[in-house]
Amino acid sequence: MNTLAISHSRLRCLKMSVVHLKQIRLFSTTNLNCGELTKTQEENGIRRIILNNPKSRNALCMTMMNELLDHISLDLNNISLRCIVISAEGPVFSSGHNLKELILENKDYKSKEIFSLCSVLMKRIMEVPVPVIAAVQGPAVAAGCQLVAQCDIAVCTENSIFSTPGSHFGIFCSTPGIPLVRTVPRKIAAHMLMTGEPIKAEEALRVGLVSNVVPSDQLESEVMKICNAIKSQSKSVVALGKRFFYEQLELDIHTAYRLGENVMDENVQLIDGQEGIRSFAEKRKPVWKHNFDKLFKA
Repeated sequence: MNTLAISHSRLRCLKMSVVHLKQIRLFSTTNLNCGELTKTQEENGIRRIILNNPKSRNALCMTMMNELLDHISLDLNNISLRCIVISAEGPVFSSGHNLKELILENKDYKSKEIFSLCSVLMKRIMEVPVPVIAAVQGPAVAAGCQLVAQCDIAVCTENSIFSTPGSHFGIFCSTPGIPLVRTVPRKIAAHMLMTGEPIKAEEALRVGLVSNVVPSDQLESEVMKICNAIKSQSKSVVALGKRFFYEQLELDIHTAYRLGENVMDENVQLIDGQEGIRSFAEKRKPVWKHNFDKLFKA
């Protein structure tokens, strides 16, 4: 397929990805205990997913990962959904995989299924058309650090730490290293993976693992600041931009610019693209349609 064909199919693919992503049940605007290990809430365009198993330090066991996947994938073509926030109850954001599930003698041993499910979860975060924000308070370890690295945006408190210490327990953090090395400089990722040593919040900010560091009592206000900035924009424009953001990361710069030109042209042709331009010129707030309809010339 040539470059032009890829460009023309991008919007169709984006629409299909939204429609065909797994949809399980509708959210209300009240707190719901939708699973054993997570809590969810959806209100004012913000879907909150809360890891809720502090007794296990919010370990990413298969049950929790399945619940996360369900909540992230739900009702994505709903215009009102604008962003997803992942946070946690208790002093630990997530301690990573539940090592008990990886003991060979365990009757529930499913190593391949566990790592495969985790990969599906991480890729889904990248694929969904709305920004996914990690709100971290406390340690994010191994696959917990992977979850933070995979989110589009991450904010943490000053007491947060991040580590990939799997090799200390005989299991190198190979899959956590995938988003990590794509987020922080290679030498930093290698140091974290090969030594298992943690980095503190300010270091995580310096190397780009998180977007901002705030005092514990300001975490919620910082998350709301980010969510409100996202909500002020067109959902379709942000979705188009997020998709190309990840697509171009793996391309050489010449191909990225060539495809980027087509994406920009498609964006300008959208009703919301033209609305944004006109509202700027007319010095008024835009009225978004939040869809992928194009404005054709008469």
